[in-house]
Amino acid sequence: MTIRLICTSIVLSLVPALSFGADRIWDNDLKRFLTDQEMSMAEVYLKEDDGLKIMFPKSERVRKELIKLTPEKKTQIEERIGWKFPEESFEVYIGETGSQIDGYALVQNTIGKHKAMTYMVGVDKKGLVSDVELLVFREARGSEVRQKRFNAQYEGKSVLDPVRINKDIINISGATMSVRSMSAGIKRVLVLVDEFYLKPAGIGSDTVASQKDKGFLPSIFGN
Repeated sequence: MTIRLICTSIVLSLVPALSFGADRIWDNDLKRFLTDQEMSMAEVYLKEDDGLKIMFPKSERVRKELIKLTPEKKTQIEERIGWKFPEESFEVYIGETGSQIDGYALVQNTIGKHKAMTYMVGVDKKGLVSDVELLVFREARGSEVRQKRFNAQYEGKSVLDPVRINKDIINISGATMSVRSMSAGIKRVLVLVDEFYLKPAGIGSDTVASQKDKGFLPSIFGN
């Protein structure tokens, strides 16, 4: 299977199931339409401010920047992660102590099975995932991705890792769409931090040291 075909498969898998009518969504696994309660549910596990305290427990301050993607940069990032996304800008939180950067954090919204899940991804100053916290979950199933015994496996991942089910991420039975969604968003965060912060500082994935450590894996597929 070519990379293009795999990319198409990933993108389609992140799109909600076929909707019949304006307010009804069919669930292929349940073999029925979702109820109004299932469609309106939104479990808030963590507020954004509380998430930042977890991401930057020792930082003296946290500032926020808005990074805007030119069409060329957006295409470049999409090619690196292996799927297309609609966003053209992202808010980046930067933890600092003195004149030193402690790390970065981005809030991601990616489609699980039917609706978007919201989670925060922390990346340390070397470009390694430091933490992942689920903020809001809007599905009837799949919230197991918030459990530390699962999302701890993302910690230490870099932009050079596949961050992909059956590659370096162990799936959760019954929560495949949530795992795939979170993995895709984490890969995007790693590439964004690499492109906008690490590469300009001379410590990104294109440095000799980085390539020697893990090998250059430019996409979510580990090719």
